[in-house]
Amino acid sequence: MSMDLIVGILAGLLVAATPLILAALGELVVEKSGVLNLGVEGMMVIGAFAGFAAKVLTGSYLLAFPAAIFAGMLMGLLFGLLTQILLSNQVASGLALTLFGLGLSALFGAGWTGLTAGAFPRLNALGLPGSLAAGLDVLILLTLALVVATQYVLTRTRTGLILRAVGENHDAAHAIGYPVVAVRMLALAFGGGMAGLGGAYLSLVQTPFWVERMTAGRGWIALALVVFSAWRPFRLLAGALLFGGITILQLHSQGFGLKVDAQVLAMLPYLATLAVLVFMSRSRGAGNAAGRLRAPQSLGKVFTSTT
Repeated sequence: MSMDLIVGILAGLLVAATPLILAALGELVVEKSGVLNLGVEGMMVIGAFAGFAAKVLTGSYLLAFPAAIFAGMLMGLLFGLLTQILLSNQVASGLALTLFGLGLSALFGAGWTGLTAGAFPRLNALGLPGSLAAGLDVLILLTLALVVATQYVLTRTRTGLILRAVGENHDAAHAIGYPVVAVRMLALAFGGGMAGLGGAYLSLVQTPFWVERMTAGRGWIALALVVFSAWRPFRLLAGALLFGGITILQLHSQGFGLKVDAQVLAMLPYLATLAVLVFMSRSRGAGNAAGRLRAPQSLGKVFTSTT
């Protein structure tokens, strides 16, 4: 195997993992606050369209990515309005948000199919040497920095302490004066923005064009990654690289001499998702301390100030 092929695979692995990391990291923060949002897929696809449309209309990435983040945040806040203010069921609202995002993006994106956003600058265009820089971009470095920053905020800051307190026991957090609903709304805005950014990475960097339902289930994989990581950012990063590797296997299978049907290879990321969820469920049922999921205790529970 040539060095160029190895470098290409490594770069492709990071590119494939980046939208998963972004979306899953946002959902991890949301679930740490005690909210279960199954609408990640819908937020990602809205972010993908908003970022792509902004880039085509303005020609500026500096406007495209903020547009995607803002669109994702609006979706997250819509979910917060439904579940935290109107006290709707979180599972049903999350599924509705996914369907809403897919339908809305298909409606407004119908006339954008076939357009291209252009090639996103790689690190070698910024003056960095090396063949690996030819396949990477600055958003990959930003994503890795966000993983480190999220770990630090959750474990080393007062903000992270409040977020985790709300997620573990919202009644106790409310009793000592923490604004539970406000904390969860901010977490949902952050999660939506991250999902929107992950979607924009798909439509502006990984495959710089718009096509209906281009997220192709990545939002659901991101949800599985949160469970796989046991709500830990660094473990989430490792899981995303694993899923990214499975995705890259589809592209490089011929180079490896693997004679497997394309349909089977396309199934691999989703089969891996199911396998991970089954494994984690069995580990939880076994009762051993190392295998427990350690989910936030208030995850998915309804909070009212009178409880």
